[in-house]
Order: sequence, then C-alpha cells, then structure tokens
Amino acid sequence: MSGALLVAGTTSDAGKSVVTAGICRWLWRQGVRVAPFKAQNMSLNSFVTADGAEIGRAQAMQAQAAGVEPEAAMNPVLLKPGAGGRSQVVLMGRAVAEVGALDYRDRKPVLLERSLECLADLRSRFDVVVCEGAGSPAEINLRDRDIANMGLASAARLPVVVVGDIDRGGVFASMFGTLALLSADDQSLVAGWFVNKFRGDARLLAPGLEMLRELTGRPVLGTFPMLEGLWLDAEDSLDLASVAARPAAGGPVGAEVLRVAVVRFPRLSNFTDVDALAQEPGVLVRWATRPEELADADLVVLPGTRATVADLDWLRGRGLVEPLRRRVAAGLPVLGVCGGYQMLGREIVDEVESGSGAVDGLGLLPTRVVFGAEKVLARPTGVALGERVAGYEIHHGVVTVEGGGAFVTDGAGDALDGCRVGPVWGTTWHGVLENDAFRRRFLAAVADAAGRAFVPAPDTSFAAAREQQLDALGDLVAEHADTDALWKLIENGAPAGLPFVPPGAPAPVEMEGSK
Repeated sequence: MSGALLVAGTTSDAGKSVVTAGICRWLWRQGVRVAPFKAQNMSLNSFVTADGAEIGRAQAMQAQAAGVEPEAAMNPVLLKPGAGGRSQVVLMGRAVAEVGALDYRDRKPVLLERSLECLADLRSRFDVVVCEGAGSPAEINLRDRDIANMGLASAARLPVVVVGDIDRGGVFASMFGTLALLSADDQSLVAGWFVNKFRGDARLLAPGLEMLRELTGRPVLGTFPMLEGLWLDAEDSLDLASVAARPAAGGPVGAEVLRVAVVRFPRLSNFTDVDALAQEPGVLVRWATRPEELADADLVVLPGTRATVADLDWLRGRGLVEPLRRRVAAGLPVLGVCGGYQMLGREIVDEVESGSGAVDGLGLLPTRVVFGAEKVLARPTGVALGERVAGYEIHHGVVTVEGGGAFVTDGAGDALDGCRVGPVWGTTWHGVLENDAFRRRFLAAVADAAGRAFVPAPDTSFAAAREQQLDALGDLVAEHADTDALWKLIENGAPAGLPFVPPGAPAPVEMEGSK
C-alpha cells in the first residue's frame, strides 16, 4: 500500500485545496506518482473527466498539479447545493439523488464504504495519495457520520496535518480548539500544523509556533506566506471576494480597457468560466448584484447556476432585467453560459430541478429549454469564429434553438453549441473562454460591438498561466514546509505517543426524532 496523507483545515477556505495542490506539485516534480483525493466535496464548481464523470474542479486542478488525468475516484461524492435547502448527490461522477441534510446523513455509511474503496484503488495505483478534508474536522455534531475528515482518516489510518488561516486572526485558538474537540483516537492521527497566508515578520510569529507545539505536542510543519493574486479553482463562492481583489493582468494593448460585469447569482456554479477573461491584459472583471454595476460594462456575463429558475427569479427581484434589456437595445454585448444561457431564452420548462413547470425566460434569444431527468455530461470540441474550441457540459436543461444564428460573428464555420442574436450570445459549453485564439476573436467582437478601442493581447496563454500558479504552489511547499517531516508522515503515518489534549470530543447528543 502506498503512502498517504490527509490535509484538514480549521475552517472552510483555510487553504486545504491549495496546500493539497502544492504538495501534489512538489511530489510530482520529484518523479513521484501522486494522486489527489477528496471523499466528499460540497461545491457548485465542477468539471467533467475524459470519460464523462462529474467531479469537483478543485480535484481536477489538483490532478493537473500532480500531472495526471482527473478521474471519478479522486472525488467519489460531490454535493451540489440547490434551492430549498436540498442538494444533488453525485456519486462516482453521476447524479443519483436530490436530498435534504437529514436524508443525506442516513446515506453516509454506504458513501464512506464507497469512498474507502476509491482511496484503496488509488493507493494501489499511485506512490502517494494526498487527501483533502472538508470544512473542519471538529464538526462535533457530524462526527458520527463523517466521511471526509477524521471519519476517513480513522478508517484508513491516515496521518493528518491541519491548515489554519492566520490572515483571519485567531489561528492559535482555532488550531488548539480543533484538536481539543477530537476524541483520543482521532487526536492520535493529527500529527502537525500548517500556518497559511502569513504576512509580516516571522520573528514575531516564532514564539507562538513554539507555544503551540508545547501546548499540543505537535510541530508546525510549515508557515506559508500570503500568495497574492492566487486564482486557482475554488470549491465555492467564499473565494469570490478574492477574485475581485486580484491585481490586473496588465495594461491594455490598445487604447482602452474592456470592462466585464459577471452577475453573481446566489447559486452560482462554475464561476471559473471567467478566470480566463481576468487573465487578459486590459480586461477588468467584476462581480455584479446591483443594476448600477452593469451600467459601465462593455460585456455582461450571465454565468452558470445550479438553480436556473430560482436564480432567474432573483435576477428579476434585484432589478437586473431592465438594465439587460436596455443593453441589448443599445447593441451592447451579453453572454450567457449554461444556466445563464437558459435564462436568455423564451421559455424554461422545469419539472426536474425546481418543479416549476413552464416559466417565461428573458426572451432575449429564440430558444426553449426543457429540463430532463438525465444530466448531460460531455467534453465536446468544435470550431467557432474560425478557431478550435474545447469545453465541457454539465446540465439538465436541454436547449432547442428556434431561430437566430449560431455562435459566430464573422460567418465562419461553427460547431460551438449555442445561439446568437445581435449582441446576445449563449452557449451550454463551460470553459470555452480558456481557448486562447477563440477568446481573442470573441473579445475583439465584443470590443467592436461596445465601441471600445480595445485590442486583445496576442500572446496570452491561459494554460501557461495556470501552470505558473501550480508551480507557485509547489514552490510554496518546497521552500516553506518541513519536507523531510512531511515525507516521514507520508511513508510512516502519524508517530506513536502523540499526547492527548483535553477535554476531547463531548458525548454525542441524540438527535431529536432519531432511533
């Protein structure tokens, strides 16, 4: 059996995903065959593997860091929250149920067994498997059915390192408290700490690290400095604030910049579709929830959503529909992707996702959408605007085009799924803007329609920019982690004799109505 490690975190967004990716990249550089793994992921940011399975985009990113093709076994359970407090359960890449929180809780023993099978399979094929936890390992109300944190670590006897975000404050208390709320058996697997997002003088931090070691009996295995401008695939919209704060990719090549407003739906999904735009010099990307935030935009993007009908209602309730209509009447560009594309049509018939039946769309494209029970998962390729295009599809809504034109502006042959009428474009394909040549042609068309003297940069490579980000994470681990200690944990597991920190896990309280 190969070596393995679980990266947990004191909170959501503490840095588990990026630390896991950094360890994967560090190992891959040394010629180690490494794979990422996350037993259970709750995310609306997903990806389609080469064989048509849906997994979290964070695991796809980590697979790229590890130099391997992503696969369903790397994220066997994916939860996609929707409207009404219910979530879609995706098991081994396929949607199998829509459940509430209590319904899902009853499924967890079976899902843990399936997750352990996947972990064992990966460990049989790779030298190292780097696992990522979910949320916090000290969710004391959920421990008895946990499959992603200490439940997984205990069943597979994985050593655990815990990441804490010092930029939020309270990192020492959160680390100590996390350990002190675990049972003696769970504590025996927690072998060390990572301090993430550190700014300032390391000399001031050093006494605190030593005190933490004395209090817990576990060393700090690395202090990672704040990495500015990080934009790698996030699991949820907690990371969107950092998107708006990213430094510009560079000044414009032409005389003017291009302003892009992306509507931030409540159940926003696959928001990474706009990452490639943010990497273009002279393109300013901002999230929008108010009418005035669309006013000076040269392009408005309606991105994907897990709840098309509910988020369409939100769009109307926020007063965003009339600004969109005024844009279109003025010839200013609007792009809809997947759920956003569905909203642009004349009618949506949904008996699957929302159960709302027939609902009027925005009427900006001559399309009709009918939701099917089977989810469409695909990795299509084609030609659009005279350029090769590859993308991926994740949707229940099937769009029928009843007029208009294809997704082109210059009469070139087109195989990109979608529709266009005047300044309004729509497509079911995610990831199309990651195709460099196509993106440049599309942005040039947008600039022309918006009357901007904007010129796309001729040499921007989104794939190269992503690799640079992954390399930066590998550098972070190589330069700021105790890699010798990390190797020992991977090869030998948690050391024996780690001290117990009281009080430990409280006695479980029986849930009302449970048996």
